Amino acid sequence: MARSPVSLSNRLLRQASRPAQIRNLGGEESARTCSQQEQESLSGIAKEVSNIIRTRPRWEQSLISDFPTVDLFDPKFVHELLKQQNNVFLSLRFFLWLSSRPGFVPDKSICNVIFDRIVVAKAGNAAKSFMGLVDFAPPPASLEAYCRCLWENGSIEDALDVFDEMRDRCICPSLETWNSALLGSVRAERTDTVWKLYGEMMDCGVAGDVDTVECLIQAFCIDNNVSKGYGLLRQVLRNGFVLTNATFSKLISGFCKDGCYSNVSALLRTMIANNCRPDISTYQEIINGLCKRKMELEAFRIFNDLKDRGYAPDKVMYTTMIHGLCKMKWIGEARKLWFEMVHRGILPNEYTYCALIYGLCKIGNLEGAKNLYKEMCFRGHKETTVSCNTLIKGLCLHGKTEEAFQLFQEMSDKGIVPDIITYNYLIQGFCREGRIVESTNLLDKLLKEGLHPSTATYDTLIKKFCEIGNVDGAKKLWKDMKNRGVEPAKSTYDFIVIGLSKEGFLGEGMEWLAAMLKSKLKPEKQTFEILIICLSQGDKLDEALFVLDYMFNFGYTLSKHIFHSLVDRLCQENSYHVGTHLKVILQDRIATSEAS
Repeated sequence: MARSPVSLSNRLLRQASRPAQIRNLGGEESARTCSQQEQESLSGIAKEVSNIIRTRPRWEQSLISDFPTVDLFDPKFVHELLKQQNNVFLSLRFFLWLSSRPGFVPDKSICNVIFDRIVVAKAGNAAKSFMGLVDFAPPPASLEAYCRCLWENGSIEDALDVFDEMRDRCICPSLETWNSALLGSVRAERTDTVWKLYGEMMDCGVAGDVDTVECLIQAFCIDNNVSKGYGLLRQVLRNGFVLTNATFSKLISGFCKDGCYSNVSALLRTMIANNCRPDISTYQEIINGLCKRKMELEAFRIFNDLKDRGYAPDKVMYTTMIHGLCKMKWIGEARKLWFEMVHRGILPNEYTYCALIYGLCKIGNLEGAKNLYKEMCFRGHKETTVSCNTLIKGLCLHGKTEEAFQLFQEMSDKGIVPDIITYNYLIQGFCREGRIVESTNLLDKLLKEGLHPSTATYDTLIKKFCEIGNVDGAKKLWKDMKNRGVEPAKSTYDFIVIGLSKEGFLGEGMEWLAAMLKSKLKPEKQTFEILIICLSQGDKLDEALFVLDYMFNFGYTLSKHIFHSLVDRLCQENSYHVGTHLKVILQDRIATSEAS
């Protein structure tokens, strides 16, 4: 039968109070033995209490009666209990129970132990509550650990408050704490905080290390100031710092985004020169960036060079390269990579399938695309909005909008939710086929579904309305677009100016052109030319010359047939004013016009 807590504690206390029956020991050694026995007794009781706290749901109701001869509020006992109790939250619960008892005054050292354990558990909110509950001011080391915990948890404002408290208490944070603050700010993309903290760090006379430098380089990249990050990198490398692959990759990613591939090559050479071998993720960043910048051929060269050097591309890199080749319509090369990937034991996923389906659609091999789509489903890959959109886009591009619409209708039956991209592809497909009713019905449907239309949604419809001469319908769509907070594309202005001009609303067309220029938008050459033709045909030669002047200012040249037509119209006028303009056009612009 298990002993009760009371009997066990009484036995241990009696054992501790019995005189030691040991002969031939001096008084000092005897005292040490008694002290050791007392400590063992205290540890045994603490272990038993700890077990009760861990296993009994409502131990608070009976703990005092279970141990009537034990002073549970004695700081020595509490310290011993905390040693036995590994669960920080149970330790905190015991402390809060003690605090609720009359007359209990928290011992500072106990508060330190509890607080430090909470911080080690990364429970920043609990640590903050604990400080407020017991009016506890942690010692400097504990306060710094708490601050680092907050930065790691992303509690930026609370962490900044702790920095203010350290400043008020004249505590200079350690380099570890400064770096934690910088890294936390970088992760939250709070670069304003990064630079503020770094300035304070310098004012405190704390010298940074490699972790500091890497945070600053990342902050430069977030601020789209990659060149400054690169400059800092070169400086610290000269000073003997050894940076990680992650920092090089961040800079490479930034240069890829900006299209500065000469700097990417220089970075790769720098990595190798500093014994920092580029890993597969670094090359993945480069290849992905090249493909996004429509430099697929260069990406393919690097991809093949990687394999020659012994690198093993992973599924992501294969998929990226297959998609890049498909964008160039190099379907044969894309298929070779597909089979090479499978041969190496890397099975295609739904993204790989979608990349090749996209390529087959791009070259018009719709049957091949549909068969591959069926294979994807057969292999156990679920149909998704992305996969459906890939096939719908291909079908719409090649005049199979009705078939694409059937696939769209099947999506809801399969539990696949169409997105705005799905609707845009279908609207564009129906507009290409002149099916305005179906296009506008889809717009109504997506609005009823609660989707937010994009610029592309309206742009396609407005263009088609203007093409068929329904400028009023186009302007209504424009108004609806603006009311919904959708920003028009530059091309949308062009469509309306052209539509108004062709329908004879030349004054209004000039107003829309003026709105474009006021918004610092550059109209297309065709927009200028059509407006000039319509103005000249409407005997509005002064306005035509005014528009022509703006056209030349944008660096455009006038097409030869329009140039001759405008000169013929001007020659019919017997006016010194018109003749002056004609002379200017002939002298200053004829060379560029002939070149066009």
